[in-house]
Amino acid sequence: MQIFLDTANLEEIKKYASYGLLDGVTTNPSLIAKEGVSLEKRIKEICAVVDGPVSAEVLATDYQGMLDEARTYAGWAPNVFVKLPLTMNGIKACRTLTGESIHVNMTLVFSINQAILAAKAGADLVSPFVGRLDDISEDGMSLVRDMVQVFRINSWGAKVLAASIRHPEHVAEAARAGAGIVTIPPAILEQMFVHPLTEKGLAQFLADWEKVKDKQK
Repeated sequence: MQIFLDTANLEEIKKYASYGLLDGVTTNPSLIAKEGVSLEKRIKEICAVVDGPVSAEVLATDYQGMLDEARTYAGWAPNVFVKLPLTMNGIKACRTLTGESIHVNMTLVFSINQAILAAKAGADLVSPFVGRLDDISEDGMSLVRDMVQVFRINSWGAKVLAASIRHPEHVAEAARAGAGIVTIPPAILEQMFVHPLTEKGLAQFLADWEKVKDKQK
């Protein structure tokens, strides 16, 4: 399973890229707005750091507007993936853009039927929003499992990108479900490093070494 970082903060991206952990980055208009920079500037900056897919979301809701924005985004770097919403116009635009060899990430997916449409339209990535489904008392991870199974049965090439991740267990569940990608906020990725027994064990090892280190000379 690949790990993407869900942020538009360049310093966070550089930090985790330096660990060799990042396979890609996802952004959205809300994340870009927090950074106080233009979409073009930030996407180009991210693409200079990350070799893998970098998702940039269209703001248009009409078919032609989506095409115009997507074609512009795709010209910024070869690893730009255009995020389109799962609407009728979004599906139509997805089919057109993938026919032009522009990479597409279909986003805001909340049902298996929506996922089927995205895969049929040729999307490279299909993003179920796990946490938002959990918020309305649905099982978001069950959608990930269903998508993985249906895509595999039908030999569709789209990858399942588990999004709206709320805690580290979501990451583990996505891996167990067979998701091709999980996109994680920096705070959640930070939590994945931590376990109290690791900290306790390290403290014990260091304490034991302090007792005998003088004898090693």
